[in-house]
Amino acid sequence: MAEALQPEQIAELMDGVVRPVDADRADAFLPCGTVQNHAANLAYLPDGTLTCVWFGGTMEGMGDISVYLSRLVPGSDTWSAAEQLSDDAAKSEQNPLLFVAPDDKVWLLYTSQTSGNQDGSVVKRRISSDGGKSFGPVDTLCDVPGTFVRQPIIVNGRGEWLLPLFRCIKIPGQRWTGDADFASVLISADGGASWSMHDVPDSIGAVHMNIVPLAGGEMAAFYRHRFAEYVLRSVSLDGGRTWSAPLPTNLPNNNSSVQAVKLRSGGIAIVYNHSSAATSSDRRLSLYDEIEGDEPEAAPVVSDSTERKAIWGVPRAPLSLAFSSDDGMTFTDRVDLETGDGYCLTNNSKDGLNREFSYPSIIEGSDGALHIAFTYFRRAIKYVRLTQ
Repeated sequence: MAEALQPEQIAELMDGVVRPVDADRADAFLPCGTVQNHAANLAYLPDGTLTCVWFGGTMEGMGDISVYLSRLVPGSDTWSAAEQLSDDAAKSEQNPLLFVAPDDKVWLLYTSQTSGNQDGSVVKRRISSDGGKSFGPVDTLCDVPGTFVRQPIIVNGRGEWLLPLFRCIKIPGQRWTGDADFASVLISADGGASWSMHDVPDSIGAVHMNIVPLAGGEMAAFYRHRFAEYVLRSVSLDGGRTWSAPLPTNLPNNNSSVQAVKLRSGGIAIVYNHSSAATSSDRRLSLYDEIEGDEPEAAPVVSDSTERKAIWGVPRAPLSLAFSSDDGMTFTDRVDLETGDGYCLTNNSKDGLNREFSYPSIIEGSDGALHIAFTYFRRAIKYVRLTQ
């Protein structure tokens, strides 16, 4: 477990150099010139290069938020300088992911929205035909308003591509706050040429669906919980076309992202924040309450008082790693990767106000090492390598 840095120390370490912490761990801060960096996702390119994509700019939701990529080539101990992969000055481009298709083309997907209006987001795409060295023009993969991605595409045993997503739904007369969001899966049976949408039943509040293949055609999915109670789990018995309703696991959740991976050993590893609404009284109005002041106030809507509301502001710490030997029904052997107060009542990283550890990504290397990337104070993307 590493000690939390002071905000002014972080920029000095953003050189990409992988430094040993102890015999089993090495860390790096990825190089990037933007003051805010968030929502990392790791992937291997066909040549074995480990890549990390994320979004950066001044603050989430602003028009200067764009997608960036850094590379750790085989044999190197230094991540490359960040490459900007999106540049729409009118949109906030967020939550990128990379997918290496069966034909070795590399797909970049990310969301595109105006300001804090996640209910208007669409999913954009760029495709690389040279193994991720360069990417083609931008087009739209899904134009259904409010469509958001976060987790990797999975290919099932029938060769179908499964893109887990969540639908950001705006309640009439109110700004989007996440109260009515739910999970869906886009499925393609023709190599990404066309897609059909399949909703996860009874999934209001279950977002960031993360699909993990199990034995046979079974799959498990893990979810962030808008109501900040528990990491949720559901199961598919038909290769990801239909799903059971999400149910709580034994892990807490604070309405922040999680990511899980199936290990070569057969177990599942998950990275998450070991906190929930029950562990803190910290609350904020919404994710974008700092940038919505210039929008016209909507007329209030009288709603059922029993309607559940998304919970924002629960501290995003500690960042923890846990393991499951029963397909994710229970998790044990928790290890805290980062500890601190996890303060996230503001997204401001320019002034060093945000202190969250969040939005982790995890992948297993061919040698069994675990590679993890995550948000550090919204100022940097931190990388951790763990040998097992």
